[in-house]
Amino acid sequence: MIRISLKPAIGAAVIAALLASMSGCASTPVPNEKLAVARASVQRAEQAGAPELAPVELATAREKLNRAEKAAADHDAEPATMLAEQADIDAQLAEAKADQQRSHKAAMEFDASMQALRQESMRNSNITPGITQ
Repeated sequence: MIRISLKPAIGAAVIAALLASMSGCASTPVPNEKLAVARASVQRAEQAGAPELAPVELATAREKLNRAEKAAADHDAEPATMLAEQADIDAQLAEAKADQQRSHKAAMEFDASMQALRQESMRNSNITPGITQ
C-alpha cells in the first residue's frame, strides 16, 4: 500500500495563494502623485477665493481629498486613486466657479462705471459753453 501525504501539496497551495494576494496589493501602488495633484488643486481653489465664491464645490473637493488620503493610508489604492482624481476635478470646478464669479463682479462694476460716465457725459453735453444757467 502506497501512502501519499497531502500536507506538502496543501502547504504549497497556501503559499501560492499568499503570494498571489501579495502581488495583487503590490500591483496597484498608492497614488501619491494623484494625491499631490489633488492637494495642489484644492490649494489653488482656496487662493482663487473658492471659500467665499464656491464653498459647496470646495467642500466637496476637500471631503473627497480627505477620503482619498485615508484610503491611501489604509493602502487601499484603487479608491484612493479614484477619490484623488475626483477631488482634483472638484477643486478645479471650485476654482473655475470662483474665477467666473470674480469676472462677473468685475463686469458688473465696469458696466456701472460706464453708465455713470454716460450720465455725466449727457449732463455735460446739455450745458452750452459760455451760457450760464
